[in-house]
Amino acid sequence: MKLGLIINPVAGVGGSVALKGSDGVVEEALARGAVKQAGQRTRMALEPLLALKDKLSFVTASGEMGAELLADMGFGYEVAYQAASKTTADDTKAAVNALLAAQVELLLFAGGDGTARDICAVVGEQLPVLGVPAGCKIHSGVYAVTPKAAGELIASLHRGELLSLMDADVMDIDEAQFRQGVVRAKRFGEMRIPSSLQYVQAVKQGGKESDELVLHDIASEVISRMEPGMRFVMGSGSTVAFIMEELGLDNTLLGVDLIEDERLIGSDLTEAELFEAISPNTQLVITLIGGQGHLFGRGNQQLSPRVIRKIGRENILVVATKRKLQALDGRPLIIDTGDAELDRQLTGIYPIITGYRDSVMYRAANPTD
Repeated sequence: MKLGLIINPVAGVGGSVALKGSDGVVEEALARGAVKQAGQRTRMALEPLLALKDKLSFVTASGEMGAELLADMGFGYEVAYQAASKTTADDTKAAVNALLAAQVELLLFAGGDGTARDICAVVGEQLPVLGVPAGCKIHSGVYAVTPKAAGELIASLHRGELLSLMDADVMDIDEAQFRQGVVRAKRFGEMRIPSSLQYVQAVKQGGKESDELVLHDIASEVISRMEPGMRFVMGSGSTVAFIMEELGLDNTLLGVDLIEDERLIGSDLTEAELFEAISPNTQLVITLIGGQGHLFGRGNQQLSPRVIRKIGRENILVVATKRKLQALDGRPLIIDTGDAELDRQLTGIYPIITGYRDSVMYRAANPTD
C-alpha cells in the first residue's frame, strides 16, 4: 500500500495562544510560546499502523512535513519534495503535485481547513485523501474524527474491509473575521475520502441557536450554580456566549474567558494564562460542536491536557440544547485532547445541562476505543 503523507508543521499553532489559527500569525504565535502540535497529532495517527510497517510504503516531503516523523517511527519512505525551512501554503501545493507524480494510492495529510483547501486546489477528485485534524478550524468533512481514527481507517482499508468512497466538502472561514468573533464558512470544493461513519467527521453545523427560551433556561441554571468565590472558565461557542450575555458580560465567542462573582476577570485567555488562573474552586463551562459532537479537540486548544487535569473532570459543566444532542443521532460526544490517557479518563457518561433544573445523561467517548 503506497501512502502519501503531508504535514503542515504550523497547523493550529495559534490556538493555544488565543490567535484562533495560524494564517499570517505563525511568527507571533511562536513568539508567544506556542508549541507546534501537528507532528504529534500525526504520530498518533500513524501509531495504529506500526504493526503494518513492512506492508506500507510512504512518499512524503522532507523535514517536518513528513520525513522526520516517518524516520523516527521506523516507517519506510521516500522523499518526493524538498520543503523550505519555513514552510508555506506553496510548499503544501508543491508537495501534493510531487506525490501525485509518484502515484500514491491515498494521501494522508495533517492540518486544518486552510491545509485542506490548499490540497483541494491541487488534488480535486483525482486521489482519495484523509485528513488528520491538527488545526484550529475543522469545518471540512475530509477529516477523521480524531488522529487515531485516521490510522484505524487506513488499517481497516489494508485489511480489505469495505469502505465507501464519498465526496466530502472542503470548508474554510476568514480568519481575520474569525478573530473578531464572526464565523462565515464557505465551501471551496470537495475531495474524495474513504468513509466510515465511525471514523470520519461530519461537516460542522454553523449558525446561532434560535430558540432563546431554551438558551435562557440553560443560562439560568448555570448562573444559579455560580457561588461566591468560584471561578468559571467559559468555553467557546454560541451556547456559552448566551450565558455570558445573560450575565451582561463581554464574551469572546471563539475564545476562552474567565469570570468570578459574575465579573469578567480574564478575556480571550491563552493556554498559559488559563493554567495560571485556575484555582481549586474553578469549573469549566463547555458546549459541544453542533453536527460533529466534539467536546474537546476542536476550536478550544486553550483547554490543553494540563488545563483540563488541573480543573478536574468533576468540575466540567457541559451545556447543550436537546435539539443539538438529538442531531447527533445517538453518536457519542467526542473526546480528543491529544493525550490518550486523559481521553480515557474523560470518557463515560456526562450530565448535560439542557435547561433550568433539567439535565440529560449522554455518553462521551473516543470513537477508536
